[in-house]
Amino acid sequence: MTPGRKGEHTKIHLMVIKEKVGNIKNIQPGDRMIDHLELEWYETSKRILHKQTNSGKEISLKFLNQTQNLTEGDILYEDGEMLVVVQIRPCETIVIKPASMYETAYICYEIGNKHLPLFYENDELLIPYEAPLLRILKASGLNPFIEDRQLLHQLKTTVSPHGHTDNKSLFSKILKLTSSNE
Repeated sequence: MTPGRKGEHTKIHLMVIKEKVGNIKNIQPGDRMIDHLELEWYETSKRILHKQTNSGKEISLKFLNQTQNLTEGDILYEDGEMLVVVQIRPCETIVIKPASMYETAYICYEIGNKHLPLFYENDELLIPYEAPLLRILKASGLNPFIEDRQLLHQLKTTVSPHGHTDNKSLFSKILKLTSSNE
């Protein structure tokens, strides 16, 4: 209990979420209120997180058994009156529209070597804004531009071009494709 106005006490209600329920794309919310939990792109893979919804509800995410990798529209809570739904905030983003497979491979390799997150949407590569990276991309002859975007579809790979494999990794295949087109 915390003190309210003129000696009244109000109860703080904390919602503890241990798993996602579904996605708003797959249900009909009906007349239930939708309360958004706004997250930054880098918060979507956190296992433990404490935030407030747009209406002020305290939410504590505790995904102890696994990483949930929250996505746009994920439902964290539902009852007969409301839904708590994930909404990913737009952020300043470097956008690149590669003109060829070679450019795509080059960009992916450079971003991977810097261990930066890379997102893909509508034939565009998206990277959270970093001034030094923007300068490198411009100096490389690419035409990156800056926009506020939601970073929704992160490319994930465990490919390591430095390892000794049978040369059939995704990196090797892309490199072979781009080398034969020169």
